[in-house]
Amino acid sequence: MAEPGPGEPRGDGDGNRDGGRGRAGSGGTDTEPLQPRSENGVNGRAVRVGTRRSQLARIQTDSVVSMLRELYPDLHFEIVAMSTTGDKILDTALSKIGEKSLFTKELENALERNEVDLVVHSLKDLPTSLPPGFTIGAVCKRENPLDAVVFHPKNSGKTLSLLPEKSVIGTSSLRRAAQLKKKFPQLEFRDIRGNLNTRLKKLDEKEDFSAIILAAAGLKRMGWENRIGQLLSPEDCLYAVGQGALAVEVRAKDQEILNMVSALHDADTVLCCIAERAFMKRLEGGCSVPVAVNTLLKDGQLYLTGAVYSLDGSDSLKETMQTSVNYPHQNEDGPNDDVQHVGVTAKNVPSKAQEAAENLGIELANLLLSKGAKHILSVARQLNDAR
Repeated sequence: MAEPGPGEPRGDGDGNRDGGRGRAGSGGTDTEPLQPRSENGVNGRAVRVGTRRSQLARIQTDSVVSMLRELYPDLHFEIVAMSTTGDKILDTALSKIGEKSLFTKELENALERNEVDLVVHSLKDLPTSLPPGFTIGAVCKRENPLDAVVFHPKNSGKTLSLLPEKSVIGTSSLRRAAQLKKKFPQLEFRDIRGNLNTRLKKLDEKEDFSAIILAAAGLKRMGWENRIGQLLSPEDCLYAVGQGALAVEVRAKDQEILNMVSALHDADTVLCCIAERAFMKRLEGGCSVPVAVNTLLKDGQLYLTGAVYSLDGSDSLKETMQTSVNYPHQNEDGPNDDVQHVGVTAKNVPSKAQEAAENLGIELANLLLSKGAKHILSVARQLNDAR
């Protein structure tokens, strides 16, 4: 799938089988156009927040709404949950589904129809090129972006290197499989789909998998950090673009909502994720090719490591570059105050720092392309399509 999102789409613990249209609030009523309310809200109505139905998506959305309620105690917020294409198609590997916005399209449709005012996503589910009229109005402080190994109970206390030969590892990610196949050639890797609850149930109740790989952030948000048997360091497995960060998508012209959610921006996370998304966009990567990153922001310097892999991990390119993002914030009101950087609008983060981060991602991608990344990704895409 051509870059539907930064990294792979994913559903690293977000998918859900529930069908039907969205339901608002915990009790649930069918989604309806926004109606004026007597409670305080935006222009006398509630602020409606769109989300996917899965438990993890709801937990993530609840955390964002909680922050908004703390910042704006006089506003009334309602949560509208709905299913997405990626939630409904669970018998096909994510990398094989020819849909560009697996976990976002239905939510964006509701946003376009004014049925919701903002939508909470896992940032890695969002394309690096958003549909016209939308922007990422907030990137919240990032949770641990690393990947984690959850072991079958019979393998408790082990690590991947200690598993018996031919042990089967479940992952829906080409990125993870490509890196881990090379590091652990004695193991086998197979697709596993479903939300976090479903995948853990498949692991625990059957003998099909010795372990599965999930995003550490999702496990932590679900309160299941104790299931993490091994955290994969960047040396073991670079993570997906945007992994661990939550994004709030809004209508680009809705200044009232955009200004409201912008208070949620975490400057360091914004800069790291802009660099990652620019890297992905320049490579034209996506869920059908293995692309991975690692970022570090320290003492005003942003370090970006990026890599591309063949499907079996035997061929790869990996480089690191850095740039200064140590720019003071200036009053930048004017015609450029709503400039997007790979889909992100962050007026409270210095624009020069955002430009530097975006350029870093582009330059790193260009370096890999000059060394043959396009060929590696092209072959990976063709092989994946042929599987």
